[in-house]
Amino acid sequence: MPELNTAVPAKQPAEVTVRPALDADMDAVAAIYRHHVLHGTATFETEPPTAEDMRQRRIAIAERGLPYLMAEDANGRVLGYAYAGAYRPRPAYRNTLENSVYISEEARGHGIGRRLLEALIQECAALGYRQMVAVIGDSANEASIRLHKALKFQPIGTLRSVGRKHGRWLDTVLMQLALGDGDKTSPEVE
Repeated sequence: MPELNTAVPAKQPAEVTVRPALDADMDAVAAIYRHHVLHGTATFETEPPTAEDMRQRRIAIAERGLPYLMAEDANGRVLGYAYAGAYRPRPAYRNTLENSVYISEEARGHGIGRRLLEALIQECAALGYRQMVAVIGDSANEASIRLHKALKFQPIGTLRSVGRKHGRWLDTVLMQLALGDGDKTSPEVE
């Protein structure tokens, strides 16, 4: 008797366009992030920022010449966003970025986070950055950890119980990806 395939098929990736974020997208971004702030542990923020706060954050990213990307479906509905920001403010960190990726609750599990993060990595490498760090809130955030591992981020360490939210202690997982030549050569700008 032939074996039956009992594996659950993966959700098919949605038809998605990844593009630069616009000011007009920030209402949708604020709504997506609000859900994560209020119900999740990926971010350690406890009060949801307003759409205007998110506009100002996007402007700060854009002023540094860094990518802030949106994923939208064929109907123009925002499904998620990703951006790169400074890893730390001191000059010695100028070749290293930190990534952030957030997906709307109804769009999770369709490969949208992967598409956003792949595009973000490509853009940051093209800009000449050498390292990308993922600071993942909550060591139980398996979806984010799997996503970063799938894109070749290496686990660097876990900071135990550094945050407290929703009545429990939370870890931060650090993962890192070399961009371009990584540390094999000196960057053009010292």
